[in-house]
Amino acid sequence: MTQEAQPEYQFFKVVQDYLDQAADVVHLPTHVREMLSQPKNELIVNFPVKMDDGSLKLFKGYRIQHNNLLGPYKGGIRYHASVSLDDLKALSAMMTWKSGLMGIPFGGSKGGIKFNPRDCSKDEIMRITRRFTHALGTHIGPDYDIPAPDMGTNSQIMVWMMDTYMNSISDTHKNAQRAVVTGKSLACGGSEGRNQATSRGVLHCILQWAQDNHFALEGKTAIIQGFGNVGGNAAFLLSKLGVSTIAVGDHSGYLANPEGFNAHKLMDHVAEHGAIAGYESGMEISRDDFFSTKADLFIPAALENQLGAKEAEMLDVKLVAEGANGPTTPDGENILKDRGIPILPDVLANSGGVTVSYYEWVQNRRSEIWDLEEVERKLETAMIRAYRRVDYFAREHNVDMRIASYCMALQALNQAYSERGIFP
Repeated sequence: MTQEAQPEYQFFKVVQDYLDQAADVVHLPTHVREMLSQPKNELIVNFPVKMDDGSLKLFKGYRIQHNNLLGPYKGGIRYHASVSLDDLKALSAMMTWKSGLMGIPFGGSKGGIKFNPRDCSKDEIMRITRRFTHALGTHIGPDYDIPAPDMGTNSQIMVWMMDTYMNSISDTHKNAQRAVVTGKSLACGGSEGRNQATSRGVLHCILQWAQDNHFALEGKTAIIQGFGNVGGNAAFLLSKLGVSTIAVGDHSGYLANPEGFNAHKLMDHVAEHGAIAGYESGMEISRDDFFSTKADLFIPAALENQLGAKEAEMLDVKLVAEGANGPTTPDGENILKDRGIPILPDVLANSGGVTVSYYEWVQNRRSEIWDLEEVERKLETAMIRAYRRVDYFAREHNVDMRIASYCMALQALNQAYSERGIFP
């Protein structure tokens, strides 16, 4: 496995350390820091599913609800063999920070099932999804906790979750419950622009950085790790700006094409085969060769813990824009800083996903349909505003953009806590 996390890497502790650093900068009250250091709820469910061969298999699912001070819990559902309680705690906290940073009335949550969906048929995945949704029961809901797609899940899985939830409640309220999940297909209540939202958010941050640094993107190159929804769409959007993706990687290996990949064709290949392996217009390279490839941009869009000290030393790029959550380890980040390679952090760069999820939720609640131009216009405005605020804060307080993003989220949460107080 090319994306296997190292055993010693503790993602939740890394996120906690960033919280502590940011809390010191903004002088966060001790009691608020303590409340934000742990999720409010940690739900673990075990449920049986009938497989295609007639056997019954027990699955373990999680839903971690970090904070709902600013609004309903919000976060993705991950289907992956590496799903663990601590990782989901870290990811749920990051959702809280993203919502706070973007000014979205959501909290943070994350969930998932520990299994490899590539080992299951479509019908098995449907039954796994429906049983998981049923097991979660009233722990999700459009006013309480709103799942979305994440690694290993997609719009079809969100539709199955929505349908299962809708058919578990009173008929008189059924159609008001479409907003129980976001990231749905358009036919079933999804939003225009949701599929590309995370990648488009990354792109807006890259554009702002390029503008600030007088860096013309036309004719530049990129390497992208992870070629699912985020990585694939990032390659496509970059190609429209004249940026060639010359090396890619995923769980099946790494490929290079000095002339640049055709993002559309490679995305079609991945959709058909589930991985980049076997794509004819690419030359197989090693993981080390991938990270050593000279390029202008690097977009990690795979699992966490991919860019460590070794990889940071090998990188030959001018900018790292985090499409994934937690791809850069603290050691890797320190080396990149020493080398003068800037990072557009995950909390800011990939928050386009939750932003357009919010737009989808609003459309469902209002029974409205927004066209693509409106969604993209709103997203662009939100991302540019967030980038500018984070950049200004970082310069004013002499911190990096990651800590600045955390700081701004903590300020929003602290203000709400100070005004609301603690019940009773």
